[in-house]
Amino acid sequence: MRSIARMGVFFTFLTSVYAASAEVSLAESWGTVKGQVVFAGGNHTPEKLKVNKDEQHCLSKGDILSEKFVVDPKSKGVRWVMVWLVDSKNAKAQIPVHPSLADIKQKDIVLDQPCCVYEPHVMGMRAGQVLVTKNSSPINHNVNIISTGNNPNQNLLIPAGKELKVEGWSAAAAPTKIECNIHPWMTAWVRVFNHPYFAVTDKDGNFEIKNAPAGEFNLVTWQEEVGWVKGGKAGVTINIKADSVTDAGKIELNPAAN
Repeated sequence: MRSIARMGVFFTFLTSVYAASAEVSLAESWGTVKGQVVFAGGNHTPEKLKVNKDEQHCLSKGDILSEKFVVDPKSKGVRWVMVWLVDSKNAKAQIPVHPSLADIKQKDIVLDQPCCVYEPHVMGMRAGQVLVTKNSSPINHNVNIISTGNNPNQNLLIPAGKELKVEGWSAAAAPTKIECNIHPWMTAWVRVFNHPYFAVTDKDGNFEIKNAPAGEFNLVTWQEEVGWVKGGKAGVTINIKADSVTDAGKIELNPAAN
């Protein structure tokens, strides 16, 4: 009986060692996630914004259009949508980070306002990075940073041709909205993460997240007007394959359905 008991203990030990090895192996395997966010709300015509301040400069490149929905007419891709990965079992858990991404190489992230719009309109940051609020235009702007939690809440005047640095950013569940009170049609959004696995869709709605940990994770999608897009706040589960590209497919965004 004692022999059988010892064998059982030994088997349990081997099983735990194997499981631990598999977990380490999984954490050391990496892949790429890609996909496309497409507009499923029919035809979309962008709204022309009312510009009633510094018109000579602000309208020097033509009308300013709303960026709440930027839809490519050919591909139906939606620009300025934020996507990111979370742990599939605990959204607050830290997920493994590829060794090449462990250190933040680009300390400053620039938000410019060259012609009465914020560029970029939506951006992601890692905790510890610095937001450089830049004004490359010939007129004054202000940057009104509206955060929740511990992130900065500041209203900064940025004179023409100047810039200011805003530090003290930490990962947050909610995005930060940025406004210009001098030119009230100007808005931008910043979301802060404790890992590098986030992306903003391009003009065709495409996104790509490289060197992501292999295994089961959730892909979360957020857009400023509709909020959570597919799968809600939890996102949808994807299985990231090691040493290959995992295609999340087309993620439909329909304002009427949200």
